[in-house]
Amino acid sequence: MKTRPLKTLDRVLSKAGLGSRVDARGWITAGRVQVNGQVVRDPDQWIDLKRDRVRLDGKPLQARERVYVLLYKPTGYLTTYRDPKGRPTVYDLIADLGTFVSPVGRLDLDTSGLLLLTNDNQLAERVTNPESHVPKTYLVKASQRLTDEQLQRLRHGVELADGPTRPARVRRVRDSEKYTHLEITLTEGRNRQVRRMIEVLGATVLKLVRVKIGPIRIGTLQIGKWRPLTAAELRVLRGS
Repeated sequence: MKTRPLKTLDRVLSKAGLGSRVDARGWITAGRVQVNGQVVRDPDQWIDLKRDRVRLDGKPLQARERVYVLLYKPTGYLTTYRDPKGRPTVYDLIADLGTFVSPVGRLDLDTSGLLLLTNDNQLAERVTNPESHVPKTYLVKASQRLTDEQLQRLRHGVELADGPTRPARVRRVRDSEKYTHLEITLTEGRNRQVRRMIEVLGATVLKLVRVKIGPIRIGTLQIGKWRPLTAAELRVLRGS
């Protein structure tokens, strides 16, 4: 038996591309949202996407045109919609986009590089689901020179607090007098995973840049800028 496609009301509004979940919860509690003709003020009410009819300000929801963005995220920017401390977010960099999109995965405050944003939930789930094995490639500057044996440990997988990592592709880029620069490719996306893997080796990450998701590269895009994904890039991400 097939499961019914259920989502909470705030998520339904957000995934329609109308705004963030924070925005949606505000609209709901303000009484601006109706489900099957009745005002609903509970953002966590479950919605059956095939049966329930949702309206905002009396108008039926209409899914926005699908938008796919590649952003070169700088360090110092959060991948949240708003920050209580007033720190800059990636939404400051795409203010001219004209529609709401959500980050596909995360990059932490001190990590820069390739960030995808979209209002296509199905594509986002495919890219972030570990079972899809979509590779993510990072350039790393480690706080010390790493031996071949240490890099081999990364290739085989290391033990983290939340379990062993999958084997990774690792390439030594270059060594300086004090540091190793390496490229690492993962097929999973745990919180701060690259940093934690390097810490297992007794070193820390001094610089971390995501340069590739699947076959998609930053290329010549300038830091802090964005561009739409190409049709060819979308086909590859969809696996078609």
